[in-house]
Formats: sequence, structure tokens, C-alpha cells
Amino acid sequence: MPSTDAGATAGHVPTTAATDSRPAGTGTDGEDTLDLKLPDDFGAFFAKAADTGTDTRTDLLGGIGGWGSTATPVGVLELLPVRIERDLPVISRWMNDPAVAKFWQLAGEQSITEAHLRAQLEGDGRSVPCIGLLEGRPMSYWEIYRADLDPLARHYPARPHDTGIHLLIGSVADRGRGLGSALLRAVADLVLDRRPTCFRVVAEPDLRNEPCVAAFLNAGFRFAAEVDLPAKRAALMVRDRSLRAVL
Repeated sequence: MPSTDAGATAGHVPTTAATDSRPAGTGTDGEDTLDLKLPDDFGAFFAKAADTGTDTRTDLLGGIGGWGSTATPVGVLELLPVRIERDLPVISRWMNDPAVAKFWQLAGEQSITEAHLRAQLEGDGRSVPCIGLLEGRPMSYWEIYRADLDPLARHYPARPHDTGIHLLIGSVADRGRGLGSALLRAVADLVLDRRPTCFRVVAEPDLRNEPCVAAFLNAGFRFAAEVDLPAKRAALMVRDRSLRAVL
């Protein structure tokens, strides 16, 4: 059954669908958005560093592996960048939960989830998949990504260093009791604390997923707009640095 908070279904935007009727790099209000072109060998450099585990600053988010833990009302949370050999079985199992599959669309053999993870891990570092440990227990899957460098930026007036969040809470027992809102607020604040150049944390849950949208609102995000993405109609949710003390 569907969760009653962000729970299983915060969802994601497929990175292969990237165009609309506006020229690439132009926002809906005329503001320019970024379309960063990185050197051809950057992806290989990033993948090599990730494999060795010796450099925590090779992603484009300031090195999530070195962010450390953060206190939340429900316990201490830590984000660990995904390792395929360690994390694939549990993430694939979560993706095969019907409540999750409805929005993430990654159900099936482990190879489906593995391809989704490797596309990020072997990419240029603009999206980092993570396991969320709550009091040391793996219980959630996160994607922290540069929204200003993502196809999403072509569908809203993105600003430099906008950072996006996707969340999946794995266990049914952890859903529907406010965990999602508490963790979303904590991670959004962690992003703002660790990334001083970021002034907005954004998310784009499926508009049909009312419990998820409500969880973002309870986490201090504001509803900014409805946006038509290639795979869904989404609610654009924004947590502003300037409003974090009052929302």
C-alpha cells in the first residue's frame, strides 16, 4: 500500500529524457541555466577515484563521502556513497516493493537497478547515489544531484549550484510515521551546510504522490510550480537557504 510520507516514493527523473520546446539552457522566465561540458576524460578520472576510495572530493557536490553524519529528531543520519558490491542487493530489493516500483520504475532483475546505479557512479559526478544509515542501520536510498546540471534544469528557472534530492525509504515499517519529513529536512540542511555556494535545494516528486509532496512541505520545502517532465507531471519543491530558519 502507498506510504503516508516521503517513504518509498520520492521518485526520480530519468536522465535520458532531456528536451522540451524551449532551447536547451533557457529557463521558463528567461533566466539562463547551465549546461556544463566537462572534459572527455573526467568521467574516467571520477570512476577511478571512486573505486579506490582515496578521494572524497571527486564528485561535483563537494565530496559527499566526507560530509559526515547529522543529528535528526529520529536519530543520527549518515549518507554513504553507494558501493555496488555492498549495496546492490538491498537497493534492488527495495526497488521491487510495489509501492516503490510505481514511481521509481526499477523493478525486476538486479541488473536493472545496477545499470541505474552505474550510470551515476561511472558518470561525471553530478549525481551521487547514497545509502542512508540511521543510527548505523541501512534504511534509505538517496540521490543527491546537481539540479542545475541535470535535464531538470530545462524545465524550471534553475540557478547555479541548485542541488536536488531523491529519497526512498526501504522498509515498510519505517514508512508512514514521519521519518521521511524528518530525514528530508535534515539532508536538505546538510546540503546547505556543506555546500555554501548552494542557495536552494529542490525536488520533483510525482504530483500524484500526495503523501510525498506533503512530506516535503513538512520538511520546510515550498511548492514552487507544477512541471511537465518527460516521465511525469511533477511538483517542484524548493527549500531556500534564506527561509530555512522560518520553514
